[in-house]
Amino acid sequence: MNTPPSPPTAERAGGSSVRLGALVPLTRPGWVEAGRHLLAGLDLAVAEVNAAGGIGGRALELVVRDTAADPARAAAAVDELAGLGVSAVVGEYHSVVARAAAARADALGVPFLCSSAVLDALTEEPTAWVARLAPPQSRGWRIYADFLLGDGRRRIAVAAQPSVYWASGVRVLREHLAAHDGTVMELDADALTPEALCDALVDHGVTALLLLVGQPEPAVPFVRAVRGDRRLADVLIGAPAGQPELASWSAALREDGAGIPFLRYLPERLGPLGERVGKELRERLGEAPSFVAFEGWDTVTVLASALRSHGTDRAALAASWPRVAVEGTRGPIRFARTPGTGVWQWAGAPIHVADRDPADPDRFRVLHVG
Repeated sequence: MNTPPSPPTAERAGGSSVRLGALVPLTRPGWVEAGRHLLAGLDLAVAEVNAAGGIGGRALELVVRDTAADPARAAAAVDELAGLGVSAVVGEYHSVVARAAAARADALGVPFLCSSAVLDALTEEPTAWVARLAPPQSRGWRIYADFLLGDGRRRIAVAAQPSVYWASGVRVLREHLAAHDGTVMELDADALTPEALCDALVDHGVTALLLLVGQPEPAVPFVRAVRGDRRLADVLIGAPAGQPELASWSAALREDGAGIPFLRYLPERLGPLGERVGKELRERLGEAPSFVAFEGWDTVTVLASALRSHGTDRAALAASWPRVAVEGTRGPIRFARTPGTGVWQWAGAPIHVADRDPADPDRFRVLHVG
């Protein structure tokens, strides 16, 4: 089911509100749980902006569109939102979808602040219209490779499905590990049964398996198979893209889902602002907020600051990226040009490697800080 449009009064050109278009995966095959957390963060920040007087006395309003992890649908949504007169577009979780949205925003001259997607090359060419809060994939996955090396894992297998995002991650891992005498072997996740995957891991003597696959399928059956194979008792299972962060992972796998390291875009400890926002997000979600929810809150907070300082003109907003200085839930946010990304990037986005504690799967452990 598609996300229903916002009320006509919110979308009518010349209305009294300041509108932001929001791209969120809310239906499958999108990662719906991540989309729900992202939208919770966006919504909470909008409510707080409006409680504080809005933007120059005008209410801030989200016009939400469900991308369902479909790049073409996201591009069409940017077209629609631009026609509705939004001042900027925010959001999106899936990298390939965000890339399509960024390209369309650039072509139309609409500011796009990407919340969660990490693919380095978010645009083909450098653009002034796009900024991003999530760290680039190359930075995060090099940190993950350092964690593997520090844990003595040098013979790595990746079970991957076809995707520009997964292929980019494998390339980062291979290059970084090769410089430290590590190896990366690729396995086609779509061609292997869980049992065949286990046999391949044994045959190649790997010390770690990284799951670069969708969740719950085929991630959940792969984890269960490896956990149940005594030959692989010493093999580390990893999921750098963050599948274990969300509650559905723990619900599906229980104890088997613990002890699986992943990348988490949070500081080791949240400050007072992060603690306060985290508490309110928990109340909205009915569960612990993921880093994706914090990314949503930070996104709207950044844009609200820019809107108050520079007005609703799209060109003025895009020109304001290098002058942003906002206290976010995860630290001070400022944008800079980062080589290889083509967009304005929050260079200081925090990263650590975490897992769910095997002794208490509802608790997260910080294993390595980037």
